Amino acid sequence: MSTLARARCTLGAHPSALDTALAAGVLVCMVAGSFADPHGPEGVTWSLRTPAVLSLVLMAVGAAALAFRRRAPLVVLGVTGSVSVVESITGDPRAPVVMSAVIALYTVAASTDRPTTWRVGLLTMTVLTGAAMLFGPLPWYAQENLAVFAWTGIGASAGDAVRSRRAFVQAIRDRAEKAERTREEEARRRVAEERLRIARDLHDVVAHHIALVNVQAGVASHVMDKRPDQAKEALAHVRAASRSALDELRATVGLLRQSGDPEAPTEPAPGLDRLDELVGTFHHAGLPVEVARADQGTELPAAVDLAAYRIIQEALTNVRKHAGRQAKAEVSVVRVGPNIEVTVLDDGTGDGARDGAAPDGGGHGLLGMRERVTAVRGTLTTGPRYGGGFRVHAILPVRSRTEAAEDPV
Repeated sequence: MSTLARARCTLGAHPSALDTALAAGVLVCMVAGSFADPHGPEGVTWSLRTPAVLSLVLMAVGAAALAFRRRAPLVVLGVTGSVSVVESITGDPRAPVVMSAVIALYTVAASTDRPTTWRVGLLTMTVLTGAAMLFGPLPWYAQENLAVFAWTGIGASAGDAVRSRRAFVQAIRDRAEKAERTREEEARRRVAEERLRIARDLHDVVAHHIALVNVQAGVASHVMDKRPDQAKEALAHVRAASRSALDELRATVGLLRQSGDPEAPTEPAPGLDRLDELVGTFHHAGLPVEVARADQGTELPAAVDLAAYRIIQEALTNVRKHAGRQAKAEVSVVRVGPNIEVTVLDDGTGDGARDGAAPDGGGHGLLGMRERVTAVRGTLTTGPRYGGGFRVHAILPVRSRTEAAEDPV
Protein backbone atom coordinates (compact mmCIF):
# COMPACT_ATOMS: atom_id res chain seq x y z
CA MET A 1 0.00 0.00 0.00
CA SER A 2 1.37 3.42 -0.95
CA THR A 3 2.09 6.17 1.54
CA LEU A 4 -0.79 8.25 0.17
CA ALA A 5 -3.23 5.37 0.53
CA ARG A 6 -2.10 4.67 4.10
CA ALA A 7 -2.51 8.34 4.98
CA ARG A 8 -5.99 8.38 3.44
CA CYS A 9 -7.04 5.31 5.43
CA THR A 10 -5.67 6.84 8.63
CA LEU A 11 -7.49 10.12 8.10
CA GLY A 12 -10.67 8.31 7.10
CA ALA A 13 -10.61 6.41 10.38
CA HIS A 14 -10.24 9.68 12.32
CA PRO A 15 -12.67 12.24 10.80
CA SER A 16 -12.06 14.77 13.58
CA ALA A 17 -8.35 14.81 12.79
CA LEU A 18 -9.16 15.24 9.11
CA ASP A 19 -11.44 18.20 9.84
CA THR A 20 -8.81 19.79 12.06
CA ALA A 21 -6.20 19.41 9.35
CA LEU A 22 -8.63 20.90 6.82
CA ALA A 23 -9.32 23.85 9.14
CA ALA A 24 -5.59 24.49 9.51
CA GLY A 25 -5.09 24.33 5.76
CA VAL A 26 -7.96 26.74 5.11
CA LEU A 27 -6.55 29.15 7.70
CA VAL A 28 -3.15 29.08 5.98
CA CYS A 29 -4.80 29.72 2.59
CA MET A 30 -6.89 32.62 3.92
CA VAL A 31 -3.93 34.26 5.66
CA ALA A 32 -1.77 33.85 2.56
CA GLY A 33 -4.55 35.21 0.39
CA SER A 34 -4.86 38.29 2.57
CA PHE A 35 -1.39 39.40 1.38
CA ALA A 36 -2.46 39.42 -2.27
CA ASP A 37 -3.41 42.75 -3.84
CA PRO A 38 -6.03 42.16 -6.52
CA HIS A 39 -5.92 45.79 -7.68
CA GLY A 40 -2.20 46.20 -8.41
CA PRO A 41 -1.06 48.05 -11.53
CA GLU A 42 -0.24 44.73 -13.18
CA GLY A 43 -3.18 42.73 -11.87
CA VAL A 44 -2.96 40.50 -8.85
CA THR A 45 0.35 41.08 -7.08
CA TRP A 46 1.90 39.97 -3.80
CA SER A 47 2.86 42.62 -1.29
CA LEU A 48 3.98 42.63 2.31
CA ARG A 49 0.96 44.46 3.61
CA THR A 50 -0.25 43.37 7.00
CA PRO A 51 -3.93 42.28 7.28
CA ALA A 52 -6.14 44.10 9.74
CA VAL A 53 -6.44 42.61 13.18
CA LEU A 54 -10.20 42.18 12.75
CA SER A 55 -9.62 40.26 9.52
CA LEU A 56 -7.15 37.94 11.25
CA VAL A 57 -9.65 37.31 14.04
CA LEU A 58 -12.44 36.61 11.56
CA MET A 59 -10.23 34.22 9.60
CA ALA A 60 -9.27 32.37 12.80
CA VAL A 61 -12.92 32.08 13.89
CA GLY A 62 -14.06 30.84 10.47
CA ALA A 63 -11.26 28.27 10.25
CA ALA A 64 -11.81 27.06 13.82
CA ALA A 65 -15.51 26.53 13.11
CA LEU A 66 -14.63 24.16 10.23
CA ALA A 67 -13.15 21.70 12.72
CA PHE A 68 -16.75 20.93 13.80
CA ARG A 69 -18.32 20.83 10.32
CA ARG A 70 -19.33 17.14 10.51
CA ARG A 71 -20.93 17.44 13.94
CA ALA A 72 -23.08 20.52 13.29
CA PRO A 73 -22.90 21.53 9.61
CA LEU A 74 -25.71 24.10 9.74
CA VAL A 75 -24.29 25.78 12.85
CA VAL A 76 -20.82 25.92 11.27
CA LEU A 77 -22.34 27.43 8.13
CA GLY A 78 -24.06 30.07 10.26
CA VAL A 79 -20.78 30.98 12.01
CA THR A 80 -18.68 31.09 8.85
CA GLY A 81 -21.39 32.97 6.98
CA SER A 82 -21.58 35.57 9.75
CA VAL A 83 -17.82 36.22 9.82
CA SER A 84 -17.85 36.39 6.01
CA VAL A 85 -20.57 39.06 6.07
CA VAL A 86 -18.65 41.10 8.66
CA GLU A 87 -15.46 40.86 6.57
CA SER A 88 -17.32 41.81 3.37
CA ILE A 89 -18.64 44.98 5.03
CA THR A 90 -15.58 46.08 7.04
CA GLY A 91 -12.57 44.66 5.19
CA ASP A 92 -10.69 47.13 2.96
CA PRO A 93 -8.86 45.54 1.30
CA ARG A 94 -10.97 42.48 1.79
CA ALA A 95 -9.50 39.20 3.12
CA PRO A 96 -10.79 35.85 1.70
CA VAL A 97 -12.79 34.88 4.79
CA VAL A 98 -15.62 33.69 2.53
CA MET A 99 -13.52 30.58 1.77
CA SER A 100 -14.60 29.10 5.12
CA ALA A 101 -18.27 29.73 4.28
CA VAL A 102 -17.87 28.01 0.89
CA ILE A 103 -16.45 24.87 2.54
CA ALA A 104 -19.18 24.94 5.19
CA LEU A 105 -21.84 25.21 2.47
CA TYR A 106 -20.24 22.28 0.65
CA THR A 107 -20.47 20.22 3.86
CA VAL A 108 -24.15 21.06 4.32
CA ALA A 109 -24.93 20.09 0.71
CA ALA A 110 -22.97 16.83 1.00
CA SER A 111 -24.62 15.75 4.27
CA THR A 112 -28.27 16.76 3.79
CA ASP A 113 -30.94 16.24 1.15
CA ARG A 114 -31.43 18.19 -2.06
CA PRO A 115 -34.33 20.41 -0.91
CA THR A 116 -32.29 21.52 2.09
CA THR A 117 -29.31 22.19 -0.17
CA TRP A 118 -31.43 24.37 -2.45
CA ARG A 119 -32.90 26.39 0.39
CA VAL A 120 -29.67 26.83 2.36
CA GLY A 121 -27.57 27.39 -0.77
CA LEU A 122 -29.83 30.13 -2.17
CA LEU A 123 -30.05 31.82 1.22
CA THR A 124 -26.25 31.77 1.69
CA MET A 125 -25.57 33.04 -1.84
CA THR A 126 -28.14 35.82 -1.46
CA VAL A 127 -26.97 36.98 1.98
CA LEU A 128 -23.23 36.93 1.26
CA THR A 129 -23.47 38.44 -2.22
CA GLY A 130 -26.10 41.02 -1.19
CA ALA A 131 -24.07 42.14 1.85
CA ALA A 132 -20.92 42.51 -0.25
CA MET A 133 -22.72 44.47 -3.00
CA LEU A 134 -24.86 46.72 -0.82
CA PHE A 135 -22.66 47.44 2.20
CA GLY A 136 -19.11 46.68 1.12
CA PRO A 137 -16.48 49.33 0.28
CA LEU A 138 -16.29 48.22 -3.38
CA PRO A 139 -18.81 49.01 -6.16
CA TRP A 140 -21.60 46.51 -6.40
CA TYR A 141 -20.37 45.29 -9.77
CA ALA A 142 -16.82 44.64 -8.53
CA GLN A 143 -15.23 41.35 -9.50
CA GLU A 144 -14.81 40.31 -5.85
CA ASN A 145 -18.59 40.54 -5.28
CA LEU A 146 -19.34 38.39 -8.31
CA ALA A 147 -16.69 35.92 -7.12
CA VAL A 148 -18.61 35.50 -3.83
CA PHE A 149 -21.71 34.52 -5.82
CA ALA A 150 -19.74 32.12 -8.03
CA TRP A 151 -17.81 30.37 -5.27
CA THR A 152 -20.85 29.82 -3.05
CA GLY A 153 -22.70 28.33 -6.01
CA ILE A 154 -19.76 26.05 -6.77
CA GLY A 155 -19.60 24.89 -3.15
CA ALA A 156 -23.30 24.00 -3.07
CA SER A 157 -23.17 22.21 -6.44
CA ALA A 158 -20.05 20.22 -5.54
CA GLY A 159 -21.57 19.11 -2.24
CA ASP A 160 -24.80 18.03 -3.92
CA ALA A 161 -22.83 16.05 -6.52
CA VAL A 162 -20.85 14.27 -3.81
CA ARG A 163 -24.04 13.45 -1.89
CA SER A 164 -25.68 12.08 -5.05
CA ARG A 165 -22.66 9.90 -5.79
CA ARG A 166 -22.63 8.53 -2.25
CA ALA A 167 -26.32 7.74 -2.49
CA PHE A 168 -25.78 6.01 -5.84
CA VAL A 169 -22.91 3.90 -4.50
CA GLN A 170 -24.92 3.01 -1.37
CA ALA A 171 -27.89 1.99 -3.52
CA ILE A 172 -25.63 -0.32 -5.54
CA ARG A 173 -24.27 -1.85 -2.34
CA ASP A 174 -27.79 -2.31 -0.95
CA ARG A 175 -28.91 -4.03 -4.14
CA ALA A 176 -25.86 -6.28 -4.07
CA GLU A 177 -26.48 -7.19 -0.42
CA LYS A 178 -30.16 -7.80 -1.13
CA ALA A 179 -29.28 -10.01 -4.09
CA GLU A 180 -26.85 -11.96 -1.92
CA ARG A 181 -29.48 -12.38 0.79
CA THR A 182 -32.01 -13.46 -1.84
CA ARG A 183 -29.60 -16.06 -3.20
CA GLU A 184 -28.94 -17.39 0.28
CA GLU A 185 -32.66 -17.51 1.08
CA GLU A 186 -33.35 -19.27 -2.23
CA ALA A 187 -30.62 -21.79 -1.49
CA ARG A 188 -32.05 -22.43 1.98
CA ARG A 189 -35.55 -22.78 0.51
CA ARG A 190 -34.35 -25.30 -2.06
CA VAL A 191 -32.54 -27.29 0.63
CA ALA A 192 -35.67 -27.30 2.79
CA GLU A 193 -37.83 -28.42 -0.15
CA GLU A 194 -35.38 -31.18 -1.00
CA ARG A 195 -35.28 -32.37 2.60
CA LEU A 196 -39.08 -32.39 2.65
CA ARG A 197 -39.22 -34.36 -0.60
CA ILE A 198 -36.74 -36.93 0.69
CA ALA A 199 -38.63 -37.26 3.98
CA ARG A 200 -41.89 -37.70 2.07
CA ASP A 201 -40.44 -40.42 -0.17
CA LEU A 202 -38.89 -42.27 2.74
CA HIS A 203 -42.14 -42.07 4.70
CA ASP A 204 -44.18 -43.41 1.82
CA VAL A 205 -41.77 -46.28 1.18
CA VAL A 206 -41.23 -47.28 4.79
CA ALA A 207 -44.74 -46.73 6.17
CA HIS A 208 -46.46 -48.84 3.52
CA HIS A 209 -44.15 -51.83 3.61
CA ILE A 210 -43.64 -51.84 7.37
CA ALA A 211 -47.41 -51.77 7.86
CA LEU A 212 -47.75 -54.82 5.62
CA VAL A 213 -44.86 -56.55 7.35
CA ASN A 214 -46.50 -55.91 10.71
CA VAL A 215 -49.82 -57.37 9.58
CA GLN A 216 -48.31 -60.47 8.00
CA ALA A 217 -45.99 -61.04 10.95
CA GLY A 218 -49.02 -60.87 13.25
CA VAL A 219 -50.85 -63.41 11.11
CA ALA A 220 -47.83 -65.73 11.09
CA SER A 221 -47.47 -65.52 14.84
CA HIS A 222 -51.16 -66.23 15.35
CA VAL A 223 -51.37 -69.36 13.15
CA MET A 224 -47.84 -70.69 13.57
CA ASP A 225 -48.84 -73.66 15.74
CA LYS A 226 -52.24 -74.60 14.27
CA ARG A 227 -51.79 -73.77 10.55
CA PRO A 228 -48.09 -73.79 9.68
CA ASP A 229 -48.79 -73.65 5.93
CA GLN A 230 -50.65 -70.36 6.31
CA ALA A 231 -47.88 -69.09 8.58
CA LYS A 232 -45.29 -69.91 5.91
CA GLU A 233 -47.36 -68.04 3.34
CA ALA A 234 -47.57 -65.00 5.65
CA LEU A 235 -43.82 -65.11 6.21
CA ALA A 236 -43.31 -65.28 2.46
CA HIS A 237 -45.36 -62.10 2.13
CA VAL A 238 -43.24 -60.53 4.89
CA ARG A 239 -40.13 -61.41 2.93
CA ALA A 240 -41.57 -59.99 -0.30
CA ALA A 241 -42.64 -56.75 1.37
CA SER A 242 -39.24 -56.39 3.03
CA ARG A 243 -37.46 -56.95 -0.27
CA SER A 244 -39.67 -54.39 -1.97
CA ALA A 245 -39.00 -51.86 0.79
CA LEU A 246 -35.25 -52.43 0.51
CA ASP A 247 -35.39 -52.02 -3.27
CA GLU A 248 -37.22 -48.71 -3.03
CA LEU A 249 -34.95 -47.45 -0.26
CA ARG A 250 -31.93 -48.41 -2.35
CA ALA A 251 -33.38 -46.52 -5.31
CA THR A 252 -34.02 -43.43 -3.16
CA VAL A 253 -30.54 -43.43 -1.65
CA GLY A 254 -29.04 -44.10 -5.08
CA LEU A 255 -30.87 -41.08 -6.45
CA LEU A 256 -29.36 -38.90 -3.75
CA ARG A 257 -25.87 -40.17 -4.44
CA GLN A 258 -26.22 -39.62 -8.18
CA SER A 259 -27.57 -36.05 -7.97
CA GLY A 260 -24.72 -34.80 -10.17
CA ASP A 261 -25.22 -37.45 -12.85
CA PRO A 262 -27.27 -36.18 -15.81
CA GLU A 263 -28.32 -39.75 -16.61
CA ALA A 264 -29.61 -40.41 -13.10
CA PRO A 265 -33.39 -40.88 -12.72
CA THR A 266 -35.36 -37.91 -11.45
CA GLU A 267 -37.84 -39.97 -9.41
CA PRO A 268 -37.12 -43.25 -7.62
CA ALA A 269 -40.73 -44.40 -7.16
CA PRO A 270 -43.08 -46.22 -9.54
CA GLY A 271 -46.28 -44.95 -11.11
CA LEU A 272 -49.78 -46.15 -11.90
CA ASP A 273 -48.41 -48.89 -14.15
CA ARG A 274 -47.67 -50.79 -10.93
CA LEU A 275 -51.09 -50.20 -9.37
CA ASP A 276 -52.13 -53.84 -9.73
CA GLU A 277 -48.97 -54.96 -7.97
CA LEU A 278 -49.63 -52.46 -5.17
CA VAL A 279 -53.21 -53.63 -4.74
CA GLY A 280 -52.00 -57.23 -4.66
CA THR A 281 -49.85 -56.54 -1.63
CA PHE A 282 -52.92 -55.33 0.24
CA HIS A 283 -54.92 -58.36 -0.87
CA HIS A 284 -52.25 -60.56 0.65
CA ALA A 285 -52.47 -58.47 3.85
CA GLY A 286 -56.19 -59.20 4.11
CA LEU A 287 -57.62 -55.97 2.74
CA PRO A 288 -60.13 -56.43 -0.10
CA VAL A 289 -59.59 -53.71 -2.70
CA GLU A 290 -61.63 -53.10 -5.84
CA VAL A 291 -60.05 -51.09 -8.65
CA ALA A 292 -61.87 -49.16 -11.39
CA ARG A 293 -59.85 -47.37 -14.05
CA ALA A 294 -60.92 -45.10 -16.90
CA ASP A 295 -57.59 -43.55 -17.80
CA GLN A 296 -56.42 -45.83 -20.59
CA GLY A 297 -53.97 -44.20 -22.96
CA THR A 298 -53.23 -41.31 -20.60
CA GLU A 299 -49.54 -40.49 -20.30
CA LEU A 300 -48.80 -38.67 -17.08
CA PRO A 301 -45.77 -36.55 -16.23
CA ALA A 302 -43.39 -38.40 -13.91
CA ALA A 303 -44.21 -36.18 -10.94
CA VAL A 304 -47.99 -36.60 -11.41
CA ASP A 305 -47.65 -40.35 -11.95
CA LEU A 306 -45.63 -40.67 -8.76
CA ALA A 307 -48.06 -38.49 -6.80
CA ALA A 308 -51.06 -40.58 -7.91
CA TYR A 309 -49.31 -43.82 -6.95
CA ARG A 310 -48.20 -42.51 -3.57
CA ILE A 311 -51.66 -41.13 -2.76
CA ILE A 312 -53.25 -44.52 -3.40
CA GLN A 313 -50.48 -46.26 -1.48
CA GLU A 314 -50.81 -44.01 1.56
CA ALA A 315 -54.62 -44.04 1.51
CA LEU A 316 -54.74 -47.86 1.43
CA THR A 317 -52.10 -48.03 4.15
CA ASN A 318 -54.29 -45.81 6.33
CA VAL A 319 -57.28 -48.03 5.59
CA ARG A 320 -55.33 -51.10 6.69
CA LYS A 321 -54.07 -49.38 9.84
CA HIS A 322 -57.17 -47.48 10.97
CA ALA A 323 -60.35 -48.76 9.29
CA GLY A 324 -60.68 -52.08 11.10
CA ARG A 325 -60.30 -55.73 10.15
CA GLN A 326 -63.54 -55.98 8.17
CA ALA A 327 -63.01 -52.87 6.07
CA LYS A 328 -63.07 -52.89 2.28
CA ALA A 329 -61.59 -50.32 -0.05
CA GLU A 330 -62.36 -49.00 -3.51
CA VAL A 331 -59.87 -47.28 -5.80
CA SER A 332 -60.83 -45.35 -8.92
CA VAL A 333 -58.59 -43.60 -11.43
CA VAL A 334 -60.52 -41.53 -13.99
CA ARG A 335 -59.47 -39.11 -16.70
CA VAL A 336 -61.73 -36.03 -16.55
CA GLY A 337 -60.82 -33.36 -19.11
CA PRO A 338 -57.34 -31.96 -18.47
CA ASN A 339 -57.12 -33.73 -15.10
CA ILE A 340 -56.93 -37.19 -13.67
CA GLU A 341 -58.99 -37.90 -10.56
CA VAL A 342 -57.86 -40.42 -7.97
CA THR A 343 -60.38 -41.58 -5.35
CA VAL A 344 -59.92 -44.03 -2.49
CA LEU A 345 -62.98 -45.02 -0.42
CA ASP A 346 -63.41 -47.39 2.49
CA ASP A 347 -66.29 -48.52 4.68
CA GLY A 348 -64.29 -48.94 7.82
CA THR A 349 -65.45 -48.23 11.33
CA GLY A 350 -62.04 -48.03 13.01
CA ASP A 351 -60.60 -45.39 15.30
CA GLY A 352 -60.73 -42.77 12.58
CA ALA A 353 -57.20 -41.47 13.10
CA ARG A 354 -56.96 -40.11 9.58
CA ASP A 355 -55.93 -36.50 10.19
CA GLY A 356 -52.39 -37.10 9.11
CA ALA A 357 -51.14 -38.15 12.53
CA ALA A 358 -51.22 -41.37 14.46
CA PRO A 359 -52.78 -41.34 17.92
CA ASP A 360 -49.36 -40.68 19.42
CA GLY A 361 -48.74 -37.78 17.07
CA GLY A 362 -46.02 -39.55 15.08
CA GLY A 363 -47.54 -39.89 11.58
CA HIS A 364 -47.58 -37.62 8.55
CA GLY A 365 -49.74 -39.54 6.06
CA LEU A 366 -52.35 -37.03 4.92
CA LEU A 367 -49.88 -34.17 5.28
CA GLY A 368 -47.55 -35.94 2.85
CA MET A 369 -50.44 -36.48 0.43
CA ARG A 370 -51.36 -32.82 0.53
CA GLU A 371 -47.75 -31.75 -0.05
CA ARG A 372 -47.45 -34.04 -3.06
CA VAL A 373 -50.68 -32.76 -4.59
CA THR A 374 -49.68 -29.14 -4.00
CA ALA A 375 -46.29 -29.76 -5.61
CA VAL A 376 -47.98 -30.75 -8.91
CA ARG A 377 -50.56 -27.93 -8.64
CA GLY A 378 -53.49 -30.21 -7.88
CA THR A 379 -56.18 -30.32 -5.19
CA LEU A 380 -56.86 -32.82 -2.42
CA THR A 381 -59.96 -33.36 -0.30
CA THR A 382 -60.19 -35.84 2.54
CA GLY A 383 -62.75 -36.58 5.20
CA PRO A 384 -65.24 -39.05 6.67
CA ARG A 385 -68.00 -40.47 4.50
CA TYR A 386 -71.65 -40.23 5.40
CA GLY A 387 -72.62 -43.49 7.04
CA GLY A 388 -69.09 -44.49 7.92
CA GLY A 389 -65.74 -44.85 6.29
CA PHE A 390 -63.31 -42.36 4.80
CA ARG A 391 -62.75 -40.70 1.43
CA VAL A 392 -59.57 -39.44 -0.23
CA HIS A 393 -60.05 -37.54 -3.51
CA ALA A 394 -57.23 -35.96 -5.52
CA ILE A 395 -57.45 -33.97 -8.75
CA LEU A 396 -54.13 -33.92 -10.59
CA PRO A 397 -53.31 -32.11 -13.86
CA VAL A 398 -52.43 -34.43 -16.72
CA ARG A 399 -50.00 -31.88 -18.15
CA SER A 400 -47.74 -29.37 -16.47
CA ARG A 401 -48.54 -25.65 -16.79
CA THR A 402 -45.59 -25.16 -19.18
CA GLU A 403 -46.74 -27.93 -21.49
CA ALA A 404 -50.28 -26.57 -21.52
CA ALA A 405 -49.02 -23.11 -22.44
CA GLU A 406 -46.90 -24.46 -25.32
CA ASP A 407 -49.75 -26.56 -26.76
CA PRO A 408 -51.05 -24.79 -29.94
CA VAL A 409 -54.69 -23.88 -29.94
